[in-house]
Amino acid sequence: MSILIDKNTRVVVQGITGRDGGFHSTKMGEYGTKIVAGTSPGKGGERTPSGVPVYNTVADAVINEGANTSIIFVPAPFVRDAIMEAADAGVSLIVCITEGVPTLDVIEARRFAQTKGVHLIGPNCPGLISPGKSLVGIMPGNIFKEGSTAVISRSGTLTYEVVYNLTMSGIGQSTAIGVGGDPVVGLYYIELLKMFQDDPDTDSIVLIGEIGGDAEEQAAKYIKENITKPVVAFIAGQTAPADKRMGHAGAIISSGSGTAAEKRTAFINAGVPIANEPSEIVGYLGKGCGP
Repeated sequence: MSILIDKNTRVVVQGITGRDGGFHSTKMGEYGTKIVAGTSPGKGGERTPSGVPVYNTVADAVINEGANTSIIFVPAPFVRDAIMEAADAGVSLIVCITEGVPTLDVIEARRFAQTKGVHLIGPNCPGLISPGKSLVGIMPGNIFKEGSTAVISRSGTLTYEVVYNLTMSGIGQSTAIGVGGDPVVGLYYIELLKMFQDDPDTDSIVLIGEIGGDAEEQAAKYIKENITKPVVAFIAGQTAPADKRMGHAGAIISSGSGTAAEKRTAFINAGVPIANEPSEIVGYLGKGCGP
């Protein structure tokens, strides 16, 4: 089993005729994802080189191809409208890869998606993958392995490093999700932790955090009170200079929360093991937490 996506996921790619949308739609299709449609206003009726039908709107893709998931590759100034269009068209999940989206645009679009009951992942994220079932994003599918360990991360590249170590140690993944590094994004730690807690085929969870904000501290509190499955955490930015802004736009430290030390303390107080290096996560999971 997996959360959010599976073999029945039918994806419409918003911006499929652009460079990034075209490239990654091909890669997702090669992985086995059902790319059923793309959108590009004014190009409806065309087909991509791989034969995917192009529509003018997401609504057309939902009606004609049964699309239930959207992935967005349109430029940042158009992301707000793209998210709202997809949510209004009736998909159940929107994954926004685009970076540099204005925060106020994300706030407005996220709220609209919520009123429609639509899950949003991103923006500025690598997407998600349920190994062997579906890839909706830009993750390198070859490093993933089917299994029962969930991965939730704010960092795309750290996700790949951690997953590579898991896979090489024989520990497969149920679903891996990059939530995005912006100050405001869609689904975050707590919502995803609840989904994985309720997923009968996920038996352990890896949480990858980084400096900035208090999402990890909130997650630690939620884990202590609600999660019964083993959780291992890693926090990036332990050696970040105190007077520098590091990494993602969301890596902003304020008084009382946001530093690596404060996040580590929150997880330790919640009884969650903290890995000092990504490679140490495998040892904390133990042999019994693999596929």
